[in-house]
Amino acid sequence: MKTKIKFLLLIISIAFNLLLAQDKMEYTLTYDSLIGSPKATLEDVAWISGYWRGEAFNGEVEEIWSSPLGNSMVASFKLVVDDEVKFYEIEIITEINGTLMLRLKHFHSDLRGWEEKDETVDFPLVKITESRVFFDGMTFEKVSDNEMNVYVLIKQEDKVAEEMKFNYHK
Repeated sequence: MKTKIKFLLLIISIAFNLLLAQDKMEYTLTYDSLIGSPKATLEDVAWISGYWRGEAFNGEVEEIWSSPLGNSMVASFKLVVDDEVKFYEIEIITEINGTLMLRLKHFHSDLRGWEEKDETVDFPLVKITESRVFFDGMTFEKVSDNEMNVYVLIKQEDKVAEEMKFNYHK
């Protein structure tokens, strides 16, 4: 009997923690491999292209996204704090099998990579609307032609710590 009660309490605890984690994630979604990714093309996300600047991590951030070309869009990201580059990212959105995938690699300020040589951080497409593109743990939101929000789930030790908002202007 005690084992059943412990098991039941464990299930309730897990469910409660999942609900709390879901409450923290207002603007991001999680990929479900059973559902898969919806159909989409780069033209659906072409509005992301441009030179974007904002503030985050107690500094200035910039993302520069290319227009669709060669079945992909490419971006560079830079974080500058106190006039010093903290890190860079190279990002791509590609069309794969009728849907979209966002991939990125992080680099220290001297261009030494964070990820292993052949590894990328991958964000499959979860959902797409006219003004939002939901990748797994990262959402792009078109506020206007000159303003965009990017929401990212920041993890610490493989646990979701917070959903961070980056507000950019062209």
